[in-house]
Amino acid sequence: MAALHEKYLPLLARFLLGGIFFTFGVNGFFHLFPLPPAPEAAENFLGALAATGYMFPAIKIIEVVAGLLLILGRYVPLALVLLAPVIVNIGLFHAFLAPGGLALATVVLLSELYLAWSYRDLYRPMFTTRAVPTERKSPEQQFHRDVTAAAH
Repeated sequence: MAALHEKYLPLLARFLLGGIFFTFGVNGFFHLFPLPPAPEAAENFLGALAATGYMFPAIKIIEVVAGLLLILGRYVPLALVLLAPVIVNIGLFHAFLAPGGLALATVVLLSELYLAWSYRDLYRPMFTTRAVPTERKSPEQQFHRDVTAAAH
């Protein structure tokens, strides 16, 4: 049972979340499938985002890139961080403006939270109370390799 929890459930959650965001992100550019009509308040909000001229393309690019990263299993913690504000907005949008999509928004939120929990050790340094900047190293220190250790 531990193998299922440690290996297969995160994989399934990654594919699910990545597939959702990749699909809806690509649909934002190519309109492959129609989205259901939204209530008036939701349409007004979406219209305001579209009127900026940059917000929808920016969101859709983030969705496509992060979705692809999740599907490929590359930079998963970064993909989850990129998607976090998008997911919060999706949840609030459906909770307050378009409750018809709340089920999918809940699946997305729970998948994000589960994956963040699965990768929690990688996020732990972000919660350092008094973090200090990393010391800058000289170029010699940055690229120094221990040649003697590599030879053995």
